[in-house]
Amino acid sequence: MKKKVLFTIISLALWGLGGVAFAQKTEGVVSYNRKIYWIKILNRMTYLTQEEKDRDRLAWGKFEDDELNPPEKLTLFFNANQSLYSADKDDENSDGGYAWRKSTMLYQRDFEKETQTDMEDIMGKTYLLQDSLHAPNWRILNEIKDINGYICMKAETTNAVKEQKIVAWFAQDIPVSAGPERFHGLPGLILEIDINNGECIIEAKKIEFKDVSKDLILPKLKGKKLTENERNQIIKKHIFEQMQAHRWPYSGFRF
Repeated sequence: MKKKVLFTIISLALWGLGGVAFAQKTEGVVSYNRKIYWIKILNRMTYLTQEEKDRDRLAWGKFEDDELNPPEKLTLFFNANQSLYSADKDDENSDGGYAWRKSTMLYQRDFEKETQTDMEDIMGKTYLLQDSLHAPNWRILNEIKDINGYICMKAETTNAVKEQKIVAWFAQDIPVSAGPERFHGLPGLILEIDINNGECIIEAKKIEFKDVSKDLILPKLKGKKLTENERNQIIKKHIFEQMQAHRWPYSGFRF
């Protein structure tokens, strides 16, 4: 009887310690690097002639170099109920010499209230999107890999607006639905995103568990209001028109 009681006490103590550790992994901050590989995107532009591709390759080749064009640094603050994603305020390159680094971008997700608030530049205008939360339709696959010491599972979806294949790697050991950019809705924090077979890679470089309640407070936002559907229609129309005119379709918004 004494052994049974002792076993129960030890089990509860271990469960409690595990519960504390588990709880600690539902709040913190992730630092991501985001890199776009323009030449890969260029190679699938079937409407461009080889001469046009060669010319653009010369013009854009420098953007493949990490020294000339370092990855964009972004920060995700998260807890079990919310997330807030934006450019890293300490990133020297976020105000660098390239137009896409100067754009306004902030994505907030409230998983408890099932709402989203986005502020972003689209075609030169700042928009404020406040809508119900729309999670991608993920398909979880039987593949795993290690990212920053966490065993991550693979999930896939498609972005119908931009016609992109999305691969996400998420850590079930961090049981929150948050992720970088506008990606979320998996049973674990997304630590890596691959857009269109390596055309854009977003990787978690550092994960720190701490109180981020102050960092999750939404700042004052400005912009022309629109819904998720209106945003998608603006981008979809722009891509279609640019491709019809044999022009670069991915300018004016985040790839």
